[in-house]
Order: sequence, then C-alpha cells, then structure tokens
Amino acid sequence: MKTKLLVILLVLGLTTVLFAGCNKQAAPAPAPATGTKADATSSASVVDNAADFEKAIAKDGNWIIAITKDVTTDKELVLDGEFLNGKKDKDGKDIVQRKVALYTQDENRNVTARFTLTAPKFTINSPNGSIEQGTFKGDVYVNANGFKLKGATIEGNIYFASDEIKSTYVADDKSTVTGTQEVKK
Repeated sequence: MKTKLLVILLVLGLTTVLFAGCNKQAAPAPAPATGTKADATSSASVVDNAADFEKAIAKDGNWIIAITKDVTTDKELVLDGEFLNGKKDKDGKDIVQRKVALYTQDENRNVTARFTLTAPKFTINSPNGSIEQGTFKGDVYVNANGFKLKGATIEGNIYFASDEIKSTYVADDKSTVTGTQEVKK
C-alpha cells in the first residue's frame, strides 16, 4: 500500500510540475470561455479524510481532489469555485474543469483502487465538475453546467437546478445512478 501511495504521489507531483511549467502565469489565469474569470489555476490535492476533503473542494481548493481511501462525513459537501486544468481547447482557450477522483492510478494511468465517498448531500457549483471512478453515497445537487460522471456510481439521486443544467450533464456507459435524475428547482 505504501508503494502504491508513493507512486500516486510521485505521479501527481510530476503532473503538478508539468502543469506549473506549462502555465505562463500563476494566478489569476485568463478568463475561461464562459466569460467569467476563473478563481484559480491549481494542482491536485490528495486526501484521506473528510476535513481535508472539505478544504480541497472549497472555492480556494484544488482543481483535482483525489481520495486515497473511503471517506465518510455527516456534513453536506459543496464543490465550489471555477478552476483551470492547465490545458487548452481546440480554439486555444483555457479549459475550466473540476475533478473529484475517487480512485488511485498507476504510472500508466490504470485505475488501481476505487473508493467510496459518503455524505448526505454533495452540491456541485463548479462548472465542468466531475465525479470519477468510484462511488458517492448520498444525493447530488448540480447547480453548474457540464457535470460529468466517468466510471462512477451514485448511490442516491441527482437533482439539477434547471433543464439547461441537466441538458449539459454527461455520464459514460460505465457510470450508474441508483436513484432518480431530475430537475428540482
């Protein structure tokens, strides 16, 4: 387990160095395609407890939040802020993204372990936020465009703040939701 954690930290550290080296300015970054200014360009945050997870998902947290074991909290969670992932789209604009990684991976980006995040409620306020490769137990409330599930399981409901927000939601064929997926204003 220590070897896996070391590999993960090494990969995330190298990724951070690459992103930092490619990014000509630290922060604030140029305005994203949405027309609003991004809150930050940042690196990953690797956490193994609820308190650190809550800090990492805050407005001044990190663009990738990765857990390294199952995490449970009785608090409602809020993914806040607008972050740049250090990449450009086909038109050369900075990409806004926020990723909650419920997994670990090896140096070849193969998923090595999946984890469960449990909370009564997880509100997604960050544009292009995603939950990836693990399980969230609780209800998800989506208030921002571009929410994605990638290889994820939601053991609960997903509620969207509007039809427009729901229309931008994407789940890959490896993702499942056990409850309803509906607009709830």
